Amino acid sequence: MRAWDERGRVDRRSVLRLAAVGGAVAALGVAAGRGGGPRPASAQATGTPDEALKALMDGNARFTANRLTSFQEDLTLLAQKTAEKQEPFAAVLSCADSRLPVEIVFDQSIGHVFVTRVAGNVATPEIIASLEYGAAVLGTRAIMVLGHAACGAVTAAIAGKAVPGQISALYAPLRPAVDQAGPDLEATIRANARLQASLLRQASPVIAGLVAQGKVSVVAAYYDLASGVVSLLK
Repeated sequence: MRAWDERGRVDRRSVLRLAAVGGAVAALGVAAGRGGGPRPASAQATGTPDEALKALMDGNARFTANRLTSFQEDLTLLAQKTAEKQEPFAAVLSCADSRLPVEIVFDQSIGHVFVTRVAGNVATPEIIASLEYGAAVLGTRAIMVLGHAACGAVTAAIAGKAVPGQISALYAPLRPAVDQAGPDLEATIRANARLQASLLRQASPVIAGLVAQGKVSVVAAYYDLASGVVSLLK
C-alpha cells in the first residue's frame, strides 16, 4: 500500500489506512501472544547519544522506503503508558512548516521524540528553555536542528521585505545565515540549521555541559521535501 502520492508527498488517506491496519495487526499479535504489542513508552532506556541519533536516522530510512512501523503500535495502550510521564530518547527543533511531520518522518510513536517547532527552526530563548528541559529533565540523548527545503521563513528573511504583524521578528535570528550564505536559498537553509545547532551548544550552559559530559549530542540536519530524506549536516 503506497503512502506517497505521485509527487513524493505523504498521502494522508494511505497513512490513515496504514494506521488502521497496523493497529489491527498489533492487537492480533497481543492476542496471540507473539510479542506484537507496542514498543515501550519509555523509549530512551540507557542509550547513548550516538544510538539515539541512529534511531532517528534508521526511522527516516524506513519512512523513505515506505516501511513504517510506528503505525503498528497500539496508540491507546501507548497513551495510557505515557499519561503520567514521558521519557523521549531524542529532541528535534524543526520548522513549523506543515509539510514536516516530525514523528512520521522519523517513524517514531507517542512519547519517543520531544519536538519543538517554530518557523525557521530558530533557537529562541523559549525554544532553548524547552530543549534544556528535554535534555536535563526528560533525559533526551540527541538534539537535532532540522531545516528543510523551500523554507518560507528563510525565503522571507533573504528578501527582507515589510511583512504584517510580528512575522519580521523571525528576521533577526535568521540574519546570520543570510549574511553567511544568502541569497542562495538552499545554502542559507543549511547554514541556518548549522548556526542554530551551534547556538544551542554555546548559548545554553545546560546543554553545553551535557555535551561536554558526552551525555547529549547536538546535530544539524536537512529534510528534502521531495524525497523525504533527512541528511546530517557537517
